[in-house]
Amino acid sequence: MAEAFWSTDTGEAVYRSRDPVRNLRLRVHLQRITSSSFLHYQPAAQLGKDLIDLATFRPHPTASGHRPDEDEEEEVVIGWQEKLFSQFEVDLYQNEAACQSPLDHQYRQEILKLENSGGRKNRRIFTYTDSDRYTNLEEHCQKMTTAASEVPSFLVERMANVRRRRQDKRGMEGSILKSRIVTWEPSEEFIKNNHVINTPLQTMYIMADLGPYGKLGYKKYEHVLCTLKVDSNGVITVKPDFTGLKGPYRIETEGEKQELWRYTIDNVSSLAQPEEEEREQRVFKDLYGRHKEYLNSLVGTDFEMTVPGALRLFVNGEVVSAQGYEYDNLYVHFFVELPSTNWSSPAFQQLSGITQTCATKSLGMDKVAYFSYPFTFEASFLHEDESSDALPEWPVLYCEVLSLDFWQRYRVEGYGAVMLPATPGSHTLTVSTWRPMELGTVAELKRFFIGGSLELEDLSYVRIPGTFKGKRLSRFGLRTETTGSVTFRLHCLQQSRAFMESSSLRKRMRSVLDRLEGFSQQSSIHNVLEAFRRARRRMQEARESLPQDLVSPSGTMVS
Repeated sequence: MAEAFWSTDTGEAVYRSRDPVRNLRLRVHLQRITSSSFLHYQPAAQLGKDLIDLATFRPHPTASGHRPDEDEEEEVVIGWQEKLFSQFEVDLYQNEAACQSPLDHQYRQEILKLENSGGRKNRRIFTYTDSDRYTNLEEHCQKMTTAASEVPSFLVERMANVRRRRQDKRGMEGSILKSRIVTWEPSEEFIKNNHVINTPLQTMYIMADLGPYGKLGYKKYEHVLCTLKVDSNGVITVKPDFTGLKGPYRIETEGEKQELWRYTIDNVSSLAQPEEEEREQRVFKDLYGRHKEYLNSLVGTDFEMTVPGALRLFVNGEVVSAQGYEYDNLYVHFFVELPSTNWSSPAFQQLSGITQTCATKSLGMDKVAYFSYPFTFEASFLHEDESSDALPEWPVLYCEVLSLDFWQRYRVEGYGAVMLPATPGSHTLTVSTWRPMELGTVAELKRFFIGGSLELEDLSYVRIPGTFKGKRLSRFGLRTETTGSVTFRLHCLQQSRAFMESSSLRKRMRSVLDRLEGFSQQSSIHNVLEAFRRARRRMQEARESLPQDLVSPSGTMVS
């Protein structure tokens, strides 16, 4: 009779349902595996004249017609918060003196009606609802750990006194905008109510009385088959989980006569009819429409839209840090250069900034200065050229790193530039810098003792100056030295009507953005090639400064 396998996973499972919880139906099947009634069975064909029929020792039916072998198996379908009385409750509430609360008197009337109508149909399986006294005691006595002898801490005792129950008076509290977000002088009652999670919660226990025949109604034989918890958000917690395709659960009773029981829990809730599903979808559609209107009312009609064919770029940036520089007390001068064609910015917009002077700290082998300097700007791009050959340009961020010492001597530590990301989102950019240098020790001595060094008159010369109109820009003769790097964190937002329009303008603007992305990739490749050229130039200078006996005719160093 025993199953080939058992389900040992008795952990809880969490479900979420949009349907009312009152539609929940569970089928619980309970069966005894090791039964003493098997000892009373003997086939009639094996009975001899000299043998006493063991069936004569079987207990006789009771006055209500109930036989003990009927206790071997039971199946009950239970609804949410449906009350099924146990034998203990039947015996208790029949005594009117034991009824103290209004709920006790209500249970007494229900039990009397059941007795008049032929008695209760359930024998061993019963329930404790959210209003029963057992729910309070179970929540108060639950353990926090798996220790055999657990001593509850002060926090556990205080938490046990806070019951998470449905509070109708506070049902709309979460949807009301509170005027006071911060309570500067909270009272003890306020702390008690807000210190713990107080999500409205209802609990239900499905129990089983596993006592032997004739001893039903004793508390020591009660066992929890399943625990159900439902909160106001439609989250249903079941412990243990529904049986489904898994094996049944098992319970072994303790005491002189150990018995083995098996039980299964199945969800037998009826499926919604097509008409009900359609009506529910209409209700949700109406609800979401009202919520959308509410959100639109919060935004208002003052939301500024861009003109057709324009793209607005918002950048919230931060100068994070600078590292790898020779001197201390660094500050960064930066500015954004907009292309001369099709780009513009508001008159009040400031496209440049200077960070504070920051002392460096050692981080490994490098010295790092953390600025955390925020800045913001916006710019607009108006797409006027419809030709496919027109390649739009994108704004460029230039930076200049300087140092200032105790004697107010400043030095240029490096120049750098990077193109702003052409895609919206969060980006972290590291800009490598360089500075112009002179040959010889005199220039370095001057830089060390009195400060000052070679500077660029036009910072846009770091890339291709906006004033350059030729085809080729030559930097031949400019000697540079690689210095450190500056880290920027940029949060880019783009606004355009083309993002929500399905006309040809949207396709046109999308092609512009695609070309901008390709131009950004071309700029990245150009930066890599420039870095390789500078590295090759430094290696050539290093070989020229070495003694000739250390360099082979092929130009490589001799070990």
